[in-house]
Amino acid sequence: MNTKPLFYIVIFLFSVAVFSQEKKVDEKVTKSEKKIKKDLEAEELKDVKIIGKSHKQKVETSGFAVNIIETKEASLRNLTTNELLDRSVGVRVRQNGGIGSNVEYNLNGMSGSTIGIFLDGIEVSTFGSSFNLNNIPPSMIERIEVYKGILPSHLTGDYVGGAINVVLKKDVSQNNATAAVSYGSFNTFQSDLSATYRDKKTGISFRGSGFYTYTDNSYETWGRSTTYVNQGQEIIRPYRAKRFNNDYKSVGGRFEVGFTDTKWADQFFIGYNGSSNYTEIPHGTTMAVPYVGRFNETDAHALILNYTKKDFLLKDLALNINAVRSNRSTYIQDTVGLAYNWDGKVRTRPVLIPVLDENGNEQSTTDENGNQIPVTETIHVPLNTLQGGQQGPKTITNTDRKITNTRSNLGYMITHGHRISLNHKYESTDRKDEDLLNPGARDLATKSIVSKHIISMNYEAETFNRKVRTNILGKYTNNRTDQTRYEIVSNGGANTIVKKDTTRTDYNFGYGATISYNIIPNLFIIGTTENSYIMPAENQLFGAPEINILPNLGLDPEKNVNYNLGFRYGALDFGKHKISFYANAFWRNGFNKITQQVVDASDPEFEEEDADIQTTRYVNLGKTQARGFEAEIIYIYNNRLNASLNFSKFNNVFKQETDNNGEAHSFFGQQVPNEPYFTVNANCQYRFNDVFQKKSILNAYYTMGYVGEYYIVWGQPDWSLTPNQFIHDLGASYRFPSKKLVASIDVKNIFNAELYDNFQIQKPGRGIYFKLNYTFSKFL
Repeated sequence: MNTKPLFYIVIFLFSVAVFSQEKKVDEKVTKSEKKIKKDLEAEELKDVKIIGKSHKQKVETSGFAVNIIETKEASLRNLTTNELLDRSVGVRVRQNGGIGSNVEYNLNGMSGSTIGIFLDGIEVSTFGSSFNLNNIPPSMIERIEVYKGILPSHLTGDYVGGAINVVLKKDVSQNNATAAVSYGSFNTFQSDLSATYRDKKTGISFRGSGFYTYTDNSYETWGRSTTYVNQGQEIIRPYRAKRFNNDYKSVGGRFEVGFTDTKWADQFFIGYNGSSNYTEIPHGTTMAVPYVGRFNETDAHALILNYTKKDFLLKDLALNINAVRSNRSTYIQDTVGLAYNWDGKVRTRPVLIPVLDENGNEQSTTDENGNQIPVTETIHVPLNTLQGGQQGPKTITNTDRKITNTRSNLGYMITHGHRISLNHKYESTDRKDEDLLNPGARDLATKSIVSKHIISMNYEAETFNRKVRTNILGKYTNNRTDQTRYEIVSNGGANTIVKKDTTRTDYNFGYGATISYNIIPNLFIIGTTENSYIMPAENQLFGAPEINILPNLGLDPEKNVNYNLGFRYGALDFGKHKISFYANAFWRNGFNKITQQVVDASDPEFEEEDADIQTTRYVNLGKTQARGFEAEIIYIYNNRLNASLNFSKFNNVFKQETDNNGEAHSFFGQQVPNEPYFTVNANCQYRFNDVFQKKSILNAYYTMGYVGEYYIVWGQPDWSLTPNQFIHDLGASYRFPSKKLVASIDVKNIFNAELYDNFQIQKPGRGIYFKLNYTFSKFL
């Protein structure tokens, strides 16, 4: 709401009242009386309040099931973007280890391709694995939007479970630069730098940022996932070990130049986004078998175009275009043929060999019966892997991807409170997989293309004196998958190259709606519904060996029918006390759910070691149903104490009653494995003023996280139960009086708790991290 007219009216009325009062005052008023009068006027001015909504409040009450995460304070601390997300209500970040490891996101039971991960409205995967939420520092981020269920028009895509949209900082009104550097446990070093500049005369603007991250990830593990194989080839678990072959290094930058606030564009930027990383791969899908010498290197180069204009060609017509063209490459090497244990040593097996005399003859001795017995000694021979590499056959591969991703949004305000928008999204991935160990087969590289067009229309309305806000969405999706691969077939002693082409085309329709009803001041009832399909993603179809995913070209689209109903109440203002409430119930029905394949332990001959898998693939699960509830309460005292508590609980169960043979399915009613379904987060922050120095600010932080127990395989054997997890973090930041320098310290997992994620992969224990932030203002 525009509050300027209200402000001017209030000031005008106040001025009239003051002027009328002054005319009644005798001209002989003393100076002291004038002073008293001015003091009274000042007190009256203090009571004038300009009431409006922040961007966070506007989005959260717009009708969508959405939470806004602000990053201003977090950017001063040793926190990653994923850590911020993991503390948000209903969000679970699934990370396979420390910094740089593979990440999946779960929004109240929805994960994988059902949810979108965006960077300014463009899928973050477009920019490569070296520029993602794992390593983008919070200092580059303005806010994070977490949607659960239907998405707004500017994020419409092939998704149905929600989305995480990271909005980067765009304000170039001030010319300044910020720099930060941190160091902590496990030899972790992180730094970032950002700068903005705008020429007021021409409107030419620049914004740029970059980061560098390095870590050994050398933390200890001691849970059942870490094994040791003795010389008798017996598996011993649990085994305390220090992770190795787990280095991670990443560097990236984003630079944009353009114009802001001109006649022909509100914003026009062209830019470059580049990044690269080096990642050592310490194990496969589970931690059972450690790797040495398996690693991947990635780099990505992306060109960016952003254009926005509110009154485009005619009044109330808005145009928004985001386009990215990127070239990505992923190099994988795995050529070490020795098997290792988690102590970092090569596994061996005992071998008896005869003892030779000085003439080279085998020595022997006589037993008590006079029989000749050869004299032997035991040596320990290094054990080789079965196929020459750490994870299967010896491998050197390179995968190139050329990605085009464009999104156009044309919106028109029909009349006050009624808006219609037309959206088009085009995304294409041209993938080429090369086997570098066989140079002669370079011309036989597998080529794959995945492309999709999505056309959608939104109608947004504000009715009943702006108390009711509705949004109706319809979309059409067209998907095409092409693959050309070659096979060498032996026929009568001669080898023949056979070319195999595979083409698949799918299209579907989807629809959804949202409603927000402002019943009384500060109380909003919010509901959403959605019915749509999701196509398999490129890495789900063709595999991703760098994260241990095998291909599965037979994946079918997933369908979801979702409902959300909740409320948001507050912030209620009681003087120094402010309190807000949020709650949301959800019901999600999935058909052909696309998920990572997990082990079936219900077979009587199944042994625990059979779950120590090194690779997996995505499969269609059948029918699932998730029903649950999430809630959050936020309390603020005197703008100094900020405390929050949130939780999410759902029951995501397998609902397919019969198997392929028409018999009762043994998994019917079981919780979907390898998926946490109960999480709790508590956060507390308190500000101390004038500590050690005048005008300084000391912020103290405490965070608690809880993840309930869950099984990782079908059949729910006791050994597959991931235990309850509690994590406690402490932190503090000190802003010096100049307001330019901020120092912080964070102690994570202070009680060194056992923390796990996908397939019981253990995450880092206790760690201490230090960080310095400095702001250079008005440098030009």
